[in-house]
Amino acid sequence: MWVLGGGLVPHPPIMVPEVGGEEAYRVRRTQEALKALGRRLSEKGAEAAVLITPHGPVLWEAVPLVLQPRLEGDLGRFGAPEVSFSLTTDEELARALVEAAGVLEVPVSLVRSGYRLDHGITAPLYWLEKGGFDLPVVLCSMAFLSWRRLYRFGVAVRRAAERCRRRVVVVASGDLSHRLSPEAPYGYDPAGPQFDARIREIVAAADAKALLSLNPAWAERAGECGLRPLIMLFGAFDGYRLRTEILSYEGPFGVGYLVAYLEPGEEAPERCLAEELAGKPRRQESYLVQVARRAIEAYLNRGERLEVKDIPPEFARRAGVFVSLKKEGMLRGCIGTVGPTQPNIVEEVIENAISAATRDPRFEPVDPQEIEDLTISVDVLEEPEPVESLAELDPKEYGVIVVSGSRRGLLLPDIEGVDTPEQQLAIARRKAGIGPHEPVEIYRFRVTRYH
Repeated sequence: MWVLGGGLVPHPPIMVPEVGGEEAYRVRRTQEALKALGRRLSEKGAEAAVLITPHGPVLWEAVPLVLQPRLEGDLGRFGAPEVSFSLTTDEELARALVEAAGVLEVPVSLVRSGYRLDHGITAPLYWLEKGGFDLPVVLCSMAFLSWRRLYRFGVAVRRAAERCRRRVVVVASGDLSHRLSPEAPYGYDPAGPQFDARIREIVAAADAKALLSLNPAWAERAGECGLRPLIMLFGAFDGYRLRTEILSYEGPFGVGYLVAYLEPGEEAPERCLAEELAGKPRRQESYLVQVARRAIEAYLNRGERLEVKDIPPEFARRAGVFVSLKKEGMLRGCIGTVGPTQPNIVEEVIENAISAATRDPRFEPVDPQEIEDLTISVDVLEEPEPVESLAELDPKEYGVIVVSGSRRGLLLPDIEGVDTPEQQLAIARRKAGIGPHEPVEIYRFRVTRYH
């Protein structure tokens, strides 16, 4: 194993005395833990370090990798230009990483000039260096790719180290929740402390599956910036037993700062997740969702409309269908029909899947590389029925349709954040361009939802 160890580090500039002054010592435990981590990593006999920052250039479609011979930066943005750093890039390892990522279908974008070390690197490096950390580096930033792809990027780090026969350590920079208390930068949310507690449990247990199974919407509520770098870090140890140690955790400013050390043990085939993750969506998807995904693939990759033979009897009838696409928990497209427009449900799914991927006016068309990253759901609608009062509505059980003349708005049931009939109707009115006080006809409907 050529990846000898790794660490998760926080990056608050305030922990640097030249920036934070007396306030810096409110995170004394973090400072001491970073020095201890620096000592451990420097004692591993590594020849290079892969550094992952969430505050460098960040892209949706590719992992940015900085290919500049020298990397320089300081904390001048935070009032301490005298605190400066200069690192050397291990260009051979960087090029091997680009190639290994390509084999694993993880797109990488090279940054060849103009990058200066950001505080995601400089703030923790201040303390890591005091522990003796001093290595050539490969520096990359996170991306808004799927978590599966980010994990596979970590696998690519290991493969690149093996190819170059380079002893490597990996350092992922990231703070946890920014919503731990009312004085936190983004205010308080109960998801904040809950998220931090769960991350500490996952790291302590070295549980990569649990990490990849977190709810993206919940993580977003927590206001974190360390989850994606942590996933990339865990990927570097794929297929190996992993010993972890939490060196410190604190959150005096309403932001969670976790310092953790990771060290691989022996090979463990049961911990090899990369190949499993590549095929996971299809194996777990229902029939209609598989049809939707295949329809999108056929249209985007070959310009063809999917043809399906031997349609299951339960889907041979006609019905309205909605196809919803999400990426990292965020809506990426949703198109549907209230009533049937195709000969059967399967054809309805094919038509609306293509439309959701290419014709939703709220979004850019889906790129073929995104298909693997999409979470797809299919709602088959039952016949709508008129409603006389709000008491007949239940946002978890029923969708709603509002009609005023030629204007019609629809909202599916069981949508996150929609908890009352009043909210449901208000959103449906807005979608139709119907004012809050205009008279409307109201209908409710049930759906069968397929994942």
